[in-house]
Amino acid sequence: MDKLPLSVALISYNEEDNISRTLKAIQDIASEIILVDSGSTDKTIEIAKSFGAKVFIEEWKGFREQKNSALEKCSQEWILFLDCDEVVSKELKKSIIDAIKNPFADGYLINRKTVYLGKPLKYAWQPDLKLRLVNKNSNPRWEGGEIHEFLVIDGKVKKIKGDLFHYSYKDIKEHFTKVINYSYIAASELHKKGKKFKLHKIILNPMASFIREYFLKRGFLDGIRGFIVAISATVYSFLKYIYLWEMQKKDGES
Repeated sequence: MDKLPLSVALISYNEEDNISRTLKAIQDIASEIILVDSGSTDKTIEIAKSFGAKVFIEEWKGFREQKNSALEKCSQEWILFLDCDEVVSKELKKSIIDAIKNPFADGYLINRKTVYLGKPLKYAWQPDLKLRLVNKNSNPRWEGGEIHEFLVIDGKVKKIKGDLFHYSYKDIKEHFTKVINYSYIAASELHKKGKKFKLHKIILNPMASFIREYFLKRGFLDGIRGFIVAISATVYSFLKYIYLWEMQKKDGES
């Protein structure tokens, strides 16, 4: 297969368990693989180089700026952004090829489907549309906060078919460890913006999170996995506001 005018951009830190699966799925269509690593101590860099990746080792600047750094290094007409725990499906790969050879937009939304505890979720965390495939001339850049960064462009955006499989958590312990960490970061961002703790939010928002994931998105159809996802969303929302309260308390606020 002829390679496309496509750069694949990733950031990494200790991703030896994931990165081979990710790069193997796109190596035959990408003319360039750009990896910005933040000091991995495992075999991430060695594995990436075995796939022909251009590796740049940089100090951690946060998700947004780390991804912008990778973006700046891409030289091809099209750029596909991937996380090291994401894998392009066969249907998505075909859609990427078609979209680049016969473009009908400046950027393309891709649905990310999480593989959770060994099985893809059909309802929980769905749909999860992400702008990931963009034309370099559309001024792509990552914006947003520390953990809620998002890609934007100047141009027309359309959705393409196929899923991006997301192997996000190897087990429940890792999942809820990240929930705790991310809720703290989210609270810190609220605190920096001057947002104030409100008692009703710690009561209503976690309940709303559970209802949204379990009932409105029909997470219950994913069985126990869907229930765990709904609980994790509830815990995240609860902790975010508890952390915000604690931060205000340390500042001498009530």
